Amino acid sequence: MFEDSLLDYGGRGKTKKPYTVFVSFVFQCAIIGVLILIPLIYTEALPKHQLMSFLMAPPPPPPPPPPPAPAPKVRVMPKVVQQPQEMVQPKAIPRQVAIIREEPLPPPGPVGGVVGGVEGGMGGGAAGGILGGMISAAPPPPPPPPPPPPPERVRVGGQVQAAKLAAQPKPTYPPLARQARIQGTVRLEAVISKEGAIEELKVVSGHPLLIQSALDAVKQWRYQPTLLNGVPVEVITTIDVNFTLGS
Repeated sequence: MFEDSLLDYGGRGKTKKPYTVFVSFVFQCAIIGVLILIPLIYTEALPKHQLMSFLMAPPPPPPPPPPPAPAPKVRVMPKVVQQPQEMVQPKAIPRQVAIIREEPLPPPGPVGGVVGGVEGGMGGGAAGGILGGMISAAPPPPPPPPPPPPPERVRVGGQVQAAKLAAQPKPTYPPLARQARIQGTVRLEAVISKEGAIEELKVVSGHPLLIQSALDAVKQWRYQPTLLNGVPVEVITTIDVNFTLGS
């Protein structure tokens, strides 16, 4: 605009006055100044990314890398070199060489021997013992043999008499056997303990309807202990339980 005014002024020459040119120049300078001051006063109008890039400081440079670790020192052991010994020839050979003679050892004397001792010694001796003590001392008598253990179980018969009853509950007659009019004998093999109690029972014979009642009754029987050589023993015996309808 300023240039146009100048050009116009130069072309027209005398048509414009000098104060008009001055006013136009001042007006143009004011417009240019306003255009320059507006961005400085109103910073919100500027682009934010440009403003942030202008205000933010550049990042610091990365730290330098750490120095490398020193290499471990390797201790080198000096190599020992053994030099062979040189054989040196003597300057003069002696005419006579001294001979070293060893004195003979004295003959061995008696070791712990006594007058009247037995050649080679005797076993079973003790330090500080009495001479002749082993010969005069009589050996101790042997211990008596232990009594023979009694047998675990003996069967009644021969020298072993039948065990004597101390308690004998009567068996109960089974109702079904009574209705069927079944009677007879149930034979059992029993093992009587050392205390006289029934330990084991085994059925030898008998009617099936009578066996259980006989077993229940005999289990409650008690006997006097049976002695053999004064020692109580277990006894194997046979027991008969009779079932009669008239009883």
